[in-house]
Amino acid sequence: MIWGFGKTLQMLTVILSYVNEAGKQFKPSLVVCPSSLTLNWLGEINKFTPSLKACVISGNAIDRKKKIEKISNYHVVITSYDSLKRDIELYVEKNCEFKYMIADEAQYIKNNNTQNAKAIKQIIAQTKFASTGTPIENSLSELWSIFDYIMPGYLFRYRKFKELYETPIVKENNQARMNQLKKMIEPFILRRIKKEVLTELPDKTVTVLYNEMQEEQQKIYLSYLARAKKEVAEEIQANGFENSQIKILALLMRLRQICCHPSLFLQDYEGESSKLVQCIEVMEDAIASGHKILLFSGYTSMFEMIEKQIKSRGISYLKLTGQTKVADRIHLVDQFNQDNNIKVFLISLKAGGTGLNLTGADVVIHYDPWWNLSAENQATDRTYRIGQKNNVQVYKLITKNSIEEKIYDLQQKKAQLVDNMLSTQNTFINQLSKEDIMALFG
Repeated sequence: MIWGFGKTLQMLTVILSYVNEAGKQFKPSLVVCPSSLTLNWLGEINKFTPSLKACVISGNAIDRKKKIEKISNYHVVITSYDSLKRDIELYVEKNCEFKYMIADEAQYIKNNNTQNAKAIKQIIAQTKFASTGTPIENSLSELWSIFDYIMPGYLFRYRKFKELYETPIVKENNQARMNQLKKMIEPFILRRIKKEVLTELPDKTVTVLYNEMQEEQQKIYLSYLARAKKEVAEEIQANGFENSQIKILALLMRLRQICCHPSLFLQDYEGESSKLVQCIEVMEDAIASGHKILLFSGYTSMFEMIEKQIKSRGISYLKLTGQTKVADRIHLVDQFNQDNNIKVFLISLKAGGTGLNLTGADVVIHYDPWWNLSAENQATDRTYRIGQKNNVQVYKLITKNSIEEKIYDLQQKKAQLVDNMLSTQNTFINQLSKEDIMALFG
């Protein structure tokens, strides 16, 4: 997969140019992407093309239906592959027609028999785009399926495509047929290889991926938030702001834990964590594209839930926490760097933020935002260092409308504070005003 090559910005430029030209006569454009990227698309639109009115089709079935009914009010409509296959009948009944349709991470429709592929191919759009770094992962049928979405019939029906191209190329190594197929598809493919453009790219690309809490998780969060607001106000009134910071930190930590997974402190919680779902989806995509991952978290207990998920998927991994012996650390590092079958390294904040050389990885996931951005950067630098030959992609997972988003926004606004931050969480709290603290509970 190609990381950080600006595909999203390119598409937004095309859409913006069309909207400016069409004026009030515009037709909406549809973006279909993995659920982990829907809010990322919305964030990119707000950042780079704020004049575009955008909407994410999310929530329960009733909420999604209401949004679909108002599609014509938006320049860009964003939905996930999962939501689209659930809502496809609504799009068909409403006779929705789009100017552009973008299948982002189009490997999600590489299998023509899946519900994802069948649903997206029912949508009517004047022009269709497929964005992917892996158009062919296992077989030529995947390429056919993507082209069947972009230009139905161009590569014939699959049976004829298999007879003319797939079988001769794969089984017979027929170069003439291969060259013929290349000539057919080349005019419609914009392909950029990392080696060709590496000098134009930053060595490290940082992407913030937002996720939304689902109903049960959100109810718990809002309940604790209301309780925390009350306790903070009472604590400050009784003891003063300066003497209340330990209590404040404890309340903030509880809210952060809910964002990671309510089960971190609620033993009877049986619901999902939107962040965990997003994290596993990002990991699977990266692994499928041949990448190795460092995953950092400040909560070692979170690893138990992550391990359960990756074990069930047969993903090989290693783990390093404060309980890991010093001698074992070196062995684990060497094992991860040398064994291509080990795809994930789970590393705790305190144990593995410094002193490790893990250039075997080229993807970094920060599961929860750290108070100390300097420490976060140091953790990223376990792989972004001398010896790294690949572009490094860093993902920061942030829960929307939560304490995490407020901390992240505050850090961006207070760059000078971040630069001077020390390594302890209390130091960060000490440097915030009372107004800043109360805003975190807002």
